[in-house]
Amino acid sequence: MSKPYLVVEWNDTETDAKGWMVVHNFVKGYTGGGTRMHPTVTKEEVERLAEAMAYKYVASESETTGGCKAGISYDYKAPDAYDVLRRFLIAMMPYVDNGVSLGSDLGTKYEDVLNIFHEFGIDIPLTQSMKKDPAVLQGIKDYDELLSKRIDGLLVNDVVTGYGVAFSADEAWKFKKGKEGAKVVIQGFGCVGASCALKLSQLGYKVVGISDANLLVTCEEGLDVQKLIDHKNVYGEMDKNHFDPAYEVRPNSEWLDVDCDILIPCALEDVINGSNAEKVNASLVVEAANIPISAEGDEIIKERGIDIVNDFVANLGAIRAYDAVIFGLVEAEPQAVIDDIERLCRKNVFRLFTESKEQNRYQRDVAYEIFKPAKSDSLEYTSPSPTSTVQ
Repeated sequence: MSKPYLVVEWNDTETDAKGWMVVHNFVKGYTGGGTRMHPTVTKEEVERLAEAMAYKYVASESETTGGCKAGISYDYKAPDAYDVLRRFLIAMMPYVDNGVSLGSDLGTKYEDVLNIFHEFGIDIPLTQSMKKDPAVLQGIKDYDELLSKRIDGLLVNDVVTGYGVAFSADEAWKFKKGKEGAKVVIQGFGCVGASCALKLSQLGYKVVGISDANLLVTCEEGLDVQKLIDHKNVYGEMDKNHFDPAYEVRPNSEWLDVDCDILIPCALEDVINGSNAEKVNASLVVEAANIPISAEGDEIIKERGIDIVNDFVANLGAIRAYDAVIFGLVEAEPQAVIDDIERLCRKNVFRLFTESKEQNRYQRDVAYEIFKPAKSDSLEYTSPSPTSTVQ
């Protein structure tokens, strides 16, 4: 892991919350990444996530954006979680106002982040030069409108990442010449896990197991993903009151015990690690979550010959949509955005698996070479005018 360009630490004055903003690199003075909130968040985790974002922007063919990440160690279900997020973002506002584009991630909502930005006169974080570019300003308006649109009944922003993961899984499975109707297990059922499961079911896969924060539900004949989505609670968790009688409910810790062909971790980091990687029974792992496999777990997966589509290749949908619309690369319509993500994900996975096969090397090792980010530029900053006086 290379060193980040910038690390900012924050300590809340009203709770025991602690947070970090990490910029791995700037490209043309701009950087982007989400803000996660969870009791287990650590500085090291945020640094690893920021590095992954830098690689992800290269994989998304961005020429404008480096990688960053923010993380808050706090319970996202706490009554004052929004207030904690607000105080954190206020502390980061000098960076946000000069090109550090923080969005949402696990435990936060994009609309909450935008509401806080709007409170301080910021629409979408931009560099000073972007704020003067009419084409970029129009792109922001287009992106804002896109966020209110739906596809398959779901908000576009809630499906772009998950659909991209599904397209990546499908491309990898086809490259492996896998059987039709392959069995899939999804770990994590937030926006990413739910939309990934939905698209895979539309593509003909059989989703046989889904776990969330409370439980694991399985069905050998396949789960009705649409029905599970329709009855999620306010925290995005499944409601077992609406489960089919044929479904089996198990502890969510047993998600690795379900027989499957494709395993897709969609939630926390390091869920596959040195203590459980031997239990993975799938022949393909697709990383919908960021860094869901620890270094120790990865060595085991590699030694066992299990194929992977690593995180920054599989889950780039959201940042590709953001970049493509704001910088005018794609029409700001749901289907056009999804088609663009599908094209890019399939292209990257095919290249990754082709080069991995030709070199007889593990996909992650190849991906780190193919999508290596450039060294960091500087933050674009406009200094105060000569007539101003600093008190």
